[in-house]
Amino acid sequence: MAKIKDVAKHANVSVSTVSYVLSGKRPISQETRERVYESIRALGYQPHAGARALASKRTNVFALVMPLHSGVYVPVVMQFVSAVVTRAREVDHDVLILTKDEGEEGLHRVQERSLADAMIVMDVEMHDARLPFLRTLQTPTVLIGFPEKADGLICVDLDFTAAGARCLDHLADLGHTCVGLIGSPYVVYQRETGFATRVAEGVRNAARRRNVRLTTHPCDPTPEGVRQAVSDLLGQQPGMTGLIVHNEAIIEPLLAALRERGRQVPQDISVVAIGPADLARRFDLTAVELPTHEIGRRAVDLAMAQLAEATVPPATLLEPRLTVRGSSQPRTSTRLTGRPVVGAALTKTGPQPGLRRR
Repeated sequence: MAKIKDVAKHANVSVSTVSYVLSGKRPISQETRERVYESIRALGYQPHAGARALASKRTNVFALVMPLHSGVYVPVVMQFVSAVVTRAREVDHDVLILTKDEGEEGLHRVQERSLADAMIVMDVEMHDARLPFLRTLQTPTVLIGFPEKADGLICVDLDFTAAGARCLDHLADLGHTCVGLIGSPYVVYQRETGFATRVAEGVRNAARRRNVRLTTHPCDPTPEGVRQAVSDLLGQQPGMTGLIVHNEAIIEPLLAALRERGRQVPQDISVVAIGPADLARRFDLTAVELPTHEIGRRAVDLAMAQLAEATVPPATLLEPRLTVRGSSQPRTSTRLTGRPVVGAALTKTGPQPGLRRR
């Protein structure tokens, strides 16, 4: 069985350097850290967890707060979880999973019982009820997502406002002047979940700037909900030739519903999505792909930097990248007449937060 001195020899560093890498007591360069962890993996070294915790006063555990409630697309949530767990293991940490419904009580329990060295919190709402408590935590904490006011917090996420604008600009560049947005489920906007609210804001602002007629609609992830959303959008704007989709769960039934209404993609209607890369590739969608892997890794690295008492940027926004595929093309329809204007959000219960009348 490999010992710490074997790791030090293999990595060409001192035993104390290996110890500091494992304990986080002193800052070690990223290059050296990676070399030590490569040696640990190569030799199969397993530090004694109990002894290490006593020596370093660390648990080598991250607490990850993940959402499990209505409106959540579980496959994407699990991509984030997988990214966090994978990166945590690379830096010799395990992950304790908490669910969001534990709320402030769960965060308090982790801190009071010293169950984790740091916390990573997902599914952040614009006016999240946990924010006052999060700002008082002594345990290093990273949020995957941004509330409306992020002062005093460390946050990382895709720039969803820019992502929404990028989708609208792509369609406008192709000549589409009447565009629809099918957004997340109703309950997501009712909770004022940050990513959904910001996408809608980015699309609206870009539509105004580009003088594009915009109609928006939340959509529950059911066949009936999808058909109703498509029917409503086309009923309000029969000349719609561009569609932005920010709802991963409805992609397949949405494309089927468009075909049922005699709309071919991209000949009659260009579709642009915001969602996971595997889904975009599967349906040949032009899309801003969710960088779940990069966000998860960044969250862990930000937590590790806090533990090492390094300077940490309060806001990390990843720039959206749009990949053009076969679902979008220049507008060929001549059905639109008149001056395009920004439309209103129409829903079965009236305007919703994030998709409200402007």
